[in-house]
Order: sequence, then C-alpha cells, then structure tokens
Amino acid sequence: MTSGIKNRTRQAIVDAAITLLAGNPSCSLGDIAAAAEVGRTTLHRYFAERADLMAAVAVEGGERLTRAARLAELDKGTGAEALLRLCREYFDLGSLLSLVFSEPDGACYTEGEQPDLDAVIRRGHADGSIDPVLPPDWVISLMWSQLYAAWSYLAERPGASRHHVLDLLTRTLANAVRGPGAI
Repeated sequence: MTSGIKNRTRQAIVDAAITLLAGNPSCSLGDIAAAAEVGRTTLHRYFAERADLMAAVAVEGGERLTRAARLAELDKGTGAEALLRLCREYFDLGSLLSLVFSEPDGACYTEGEQPDLDAVIRRGHADGSIDPVLPPDWVISLMWSQLYAAWSYLAERPGASRHHVLDLLTRTLANAVRGPGAI
C-alpha cells in the first residue's frame, strides 16, 4: 500500500512539474510542490535536487511521447494518415509539448523509443499520400512547427476550441504534405 501512495505522490510531483514548467521554465520547486499538493520537504524526499526532478520529467516525457506514437498505429494506412494520427496524439500531450517547445534543449524530453518517422514518410512517398519532393527531415520539421503553431494559437486565444485548433492543425499539415494527384 505504501508503494502505491509513494508512486502517486511521485507522479503528482512530476505531473505538476510538467504543467508549471511548460508555462514558466524557471518556476520554483516550492511552486511545483504547492501545485502537487505536497510540502517542499516531501518534494525533496523524492527529488533531492532540481536536476533529479528534471531527469524524471525527461523520462516521463519520453514515455508519453512513446505511448502517443504507439497509439497512433504508425504501421497502418497511408504514410500521410499515419503522420496525421501521430499529430493528433502528440497534440493531446498539451503541457508536455509546451515544455518541449519552451526548453532550449527540448530534445531531452524525447528520450526513449521514438517512432521511425522517416519510414512513415517514405511509405507516404511510395503510396502517393506525401509529396516525394519533400524530404523526411523537412516533413518532420513541418510537423513539429505546426504542432508548435497549434499550441501557441490555443494558448493565446482563451476562447479557442481545442477541437477546432486540432482540425486546423491536421488540415494544414495534410495540405502541406499532400502528394501530386492526391485527393
């Protein structure tokens, strides 16, 4: 029973860190403890230093990104369909994406098994759903930039509908990568 409580407390701290750091990368450990509804002493029992907490956030981020890629079922459908499913899954990561975009070294939040997007894009080239003139690294950069644009748009417009912004994201990306002759 104790380990279940410890795990929940640790997870609450990591979740609070992701949420707060996304909005303010320099927020204090005290702010994170308060958001997790624990005292600073409790936070320090789990994470002796800020670097320990940041390492846990990086691991959690990698796990969430890996889980999202699995849910996107990248091996199914056309390359473009798989890419759009991945965008939908990544979009749902919310604060984690904001944190990835706000950190100068956002790559630390992509630890873990990441999808082979090059293969998905090459499949899209072969099936005609992604313009073969667009190299995989370009399409990947385009995907990340559109995710950033979507989250920025949502954050800057308090009344914006999450559903509407997700639709804008997928429409924009689908039109940007569409192969010649694709409908």
